[in-house]
Order: sequence, then structure tokens, then C-alpha cells
Amino acid sequence: MARTSLIALVAGLLFGLGLAISGMFDPAKVLGFLDIAAIASGGWDPSLAFVMAGGLAVTLPAFQIARRWRQPVAAAEFQTSRAKGLDARLLLGALLFGIGWGLVGYCPGPALAALAFAVPGTIVFVLAMAAGMLLQALVARR
Repeated sequence: MARTSLIALVAGLLFGLGLAISGMFDPAKVLGFLDIAAIASGGWDPSLAFVMAGGLAVTLPAFQIARRWRQPVAAAEFQTSRAKGLDARLLLGALLFGIGWGLVGYCPGPALAALAFAVPGTIVFVLAMAAGMLLQALVARR
């Protein structure tokens, strides 16, 4: 358990460092990327595309390497989704995620990390996100 927690801590710190270096804590930067109408005026910020490309450049080879492993480094087995295809829950979740990200410029990771700055809008977003997660858990139990 201690090994797993240490790996999780290092991964979280690395993720947070990447968010800080890339400026993804700033919702205005994310919204600058999502505002494709600003392309015509020259105000579009393509930097998030480079962040995504950098993430894919690391992740895709890592997944290919991990597929050859019989067992992960710090767990008894790999945790994979058993879901196949698209369903209404996945589509609704993706829709809500995209709407929230497009409206305020935050997704869960950067929002939690940005709590360190105690910006009221960030706090409201995280509280709303937590309420949505609780509501989903209640609905899923039924």
C-alpha cells in the first residue's frame, strides 16, 4: 500500500507541475483555446493543443509498452474498463464535462489544483463539481 501511495503522490505532483508549467491553472488560457471563433481575429491561443500533443507523445508509447507487461508495478492486476461501446451515461457525462469545461475553463484536475489560489470562482466550481458527483452517485444507486 505504501508503494502505491508513493507512486500516486509522485504522479500527482508530476501532473500538477505539468499543469503549472503549461498554464492550465488559468481558465482564461483554456477558454482562449476553446474559442475557435477567435481564430479569424488572431486571438486564438493554440498552446493547449501543444499540451495535449505532449501528453499523447508520452502516453501512447507508454501504453504500448505496458500492454506487454503481465502485471503492473504496484498492483495485483491492471484495472481496465469492461464497458464496450457508447451508452447514454457515457455520452451524457462527456456532454456535461464539455459544457462545464467550455463555460468556465476548468476540468477537475486543474480546478482542484487551483484551489490553492482560493479564487472564489474556482471554489464555486469545485463545490458544484462535488455536488454533481454526489448527485450522480445517488442516481447510480437507484
